Amino acid sequence: MSLLIIAGVVGPWQIILIVAVALLMFGGKKIPELMGGIGKGMKDFKKAIKEDDETPKETPNDSPKDSSGDVNKKEPLKQ
Repeated sequence: MSLLIIAGVVGPWQIILIVAVALLMFGGKKIPELMGGIGKGMKDFKKAIKEDDETPKETPNDSPKDSSGDVNKKEPLKQ
């Protein structure tokens, strides 16, 4: 039983204490800005994951080839 308490079971009193400490540290005006930033970051992350899933993966057979058919052939740079 004591292992469960040590393992981090968060009860209502712990949540109240965390909220109170956050209010003392950041103030009432800064908390909505912080939560908005976290929400925007999560939304951007989910959007990037979704875009990554929608793009097809390139297989070695689909790699671009030049006219000679050699992918690894290097051409001199034009200056």
